[in-house]
Amino acid sequence: MSLRLHINPADPMPLYAQLERAIRLAIATEKLSVGDQLPTVRQLAVDLRVNANTVAKVYAELERAGVLETRRGVGTFVRARHAAAAQSSGGKQELRLLTDRFLAEADKLGFSLHEVLAHLRSR
Repeated sequence: MSLRLHINPADPMPLYAQLERAIRLAIATEKLSVGDQLPTVRQLAVDLRVNANTVAKVYAELERAGVLETRRGVGTFVRARHAAAAQSSGGKQELRLLTDRFLAEADKLGFSLHEVLAHLRSR
């Protein structure tokens, strides 16, 4: 399996939060697609040099959130998104608020809308 996730032990963010963010980012950037199998808990723990309990905790949390699904005896896979939730008026409002916060933070850091869009396209 060629999934490359990166975590930084020196980062003040807890390892489990970094790993969850890395998996969600891999899905959002389509490095992981619906139906893709993730490494086993043990293998990912070895690859990242973290405790297997940390990986298991992240997989369990992402499964509860509906992002991953575990098939007994087979493995852990990226689950299909629920398009209906994203298309609802509440989902669209949440996306609008998230976008507004993101653009405001980018502006505070000195990035123009053009730079932000170019960066997002490259991701």
